[in-house]
Amino acid sequence: MAKAKYKKGKDGRWQTKVWDGTYGPDGIKHYVPVYSTKSSGDLEKTVNKMKADVENRKYVRPTEQDFVEYAKEWLKTYKVGREKATKAMYTNIIDVHFKPLKGIKLTDIQKKHFQQIINNAYKMPRTCQQINITFHQVIQNGIQEKFLPADALTEICSNIDIPKYKPKEKRPLTALEKTGIKSADLSPMEKTFILLIFGTGLRRGEALAQTTTSINLQAKTLSVTQAVGFDGNNPYIKDTKNLRKRTVPLPGYLVEQLQSYLRSIPGPYLFTKQDGTLMTKSSYVKMWARIVDKINLAAGGTDELRVVFNLTAHVFRHNYCTNLCY
Repeated sequence: MAKAKYKKGKDGRWQTKVWDGTYGPDGIKHYVPVYSTKSSGDLEKTVNKMKADVENRKYVRPTEQDFVEYAKEWLKTYKVGREKATKAMYTNIIDVHFKPLKGIKLTDIQKKHFQQIINNAYKMPRTCQQINITFHQVIQNGIQEKFLPADALTEICSNIDIPKYKPKEKRPLTALEKTGIKSADLSPMEKTFILLIFGTGLRRGEALAQTTTSINLQAKTLSVTQAVGFDGNNPYIKDTKNLRKRTVPLPGYLVEQLQSYLRSIPGPYLFTKQDGTLMTKSSYVKMWARIVDKINLAAGGTDELRVVFNLTAHVFRHNYCTNLCY
């Protein structure tokens, strides 16, 4: 008589452990217990089927976890290193727009559930785009952790009716804006900020993070190694976008402006509140509003009749890039 491959445990069941196709945080294969109350041979059939399912990407781990709670765990575990603004976006999507799915198990999520939360936000194309990105990533993670079948992404997320999102059109400075910039009655800090983003194409946060040590007037260059972000209203120093550090040349008119401006500031940062600390978001918004109003007046407009519209710091970056192309 052939010897049984598996031994019966004290509870009367035949049991063993089988790799479920996933790995633990330490990179070691994750094994799950498999049982049979019938025989060693019956357990062997179960083991062979599970191994085949794992190999063919059909094995799904059992779970009773709620979809929304799973999404929150996904955010907490896999997005910890993202910027605060990005994490805030994910949090808003999960807490607000995934809320109708609360109480539905991860394994019970269907295509209709995805379409439902898109429909709820259909008049907000940008929000729908963020819902789509977040939902896809949560489902993909469920597949990778073997809670959902390999074809779940296609079955749940394909052919969803999502409104088209059209980003705001990028544009360079208009002729009127350029005229206004030259003759606007700007304060030393306002003028330095405008000339800096005009002459270097720095992003808003990169410009706000500039210090006296990041500027080399002798070499006529500045270093971009950090940026300012906002957590609500509070400023904080963060890495540059895509972690890219670079050196940027300074045009002559900006070197001349910086030579006098750097001698007038008491602290390391170029752009600060009156007490010398980093600008808060509200401080920046007020400064930018003053700058735009002054450019508008210098360009021939008035408070009632404006000739400068939708002017942002990013317009200066796009203008710089346009000039480089030409």
